[in-house]
Amino acid sequence: MAKQGKRFAAAIAAFDGKSNLSIEDAVALVKANASAKFDETVEIAMVLGVDPRHADQMVRGVIGLPNGTGKDVRVAVFARGAKAEEAQAAGADIVGAEDLMEIVQGGKIDFDRCIATPDMMPVVGRLGKVLGPRNLMPNPKVGTVTMDVEAAVKAAKGGEVQFKAEKAGVVHAGVGKASFDQAKLVENVKAFIGAVAKARPSGAKGAYMKKISVSSTMGPGVSLDIAAANEE
Repeated sequence: MAKQGKRFAAAIAAFDGKSNLSIEDAVALVKANASAKFDETVEIAMVLGVDPRHADQMVRGVIGLPNGTGKDVRVAVFARGAKAEEAQAAGADIVGAEDLMEIVQGGKIDFDRCIATPDMMPVVGRLGKVLGPRNLMPNPKVGTVTMDVEAAVKAAKGGEVQFKAEKAGVVHAGVGKASFDQAKLVENVKAFIGAVAKARPSGAKGAYMKKISVSSTMGPGVSLDIAAANEE
């Protein structure tokens, strides 16, 4: 068993006996114990009462966090002609068509979000096995297959977060940086929980939100009071 460092051991001690906290108290605890040498990301994980293997229980969506993520998001856009120029002008990091497809097929993926115009989907479709497992495949349901390339790029750069339930029904995302003011982090957490709540699928039965926890990149997690979070 790996030995715990002094910093992590101290964080564990600070979290000991604390659970089912309000969003405000949980964020305050996580912020106070995010003591790594870099600006840690504050992360949220939600265990949902769904089985994503069934189409009517898939949870998927997108939310523009009110205070952004604090992360420099690298955006790739599959487009040609005027739309490619529009993407570049909007601040996309990588723009291309078949040439970009070949780069990705070669294993080089230097981006965090992938956007495509509808006419490029036959090309992008060949990358399903590469982009799909990384949750990077463009999808019209979350606004990443669109003719409004400028808006999509700016949204991605401005703090838009995509979420999708994994096999075990878990949704997770970064909702800001530990250096954010507590009020801004709380607002982001509430916005994310609200977006997941609204994305409840028709096939979900019984308790939808089973567990919610908040943590920092290098720290332990603390659970939220589900009832209070739902009321928020």
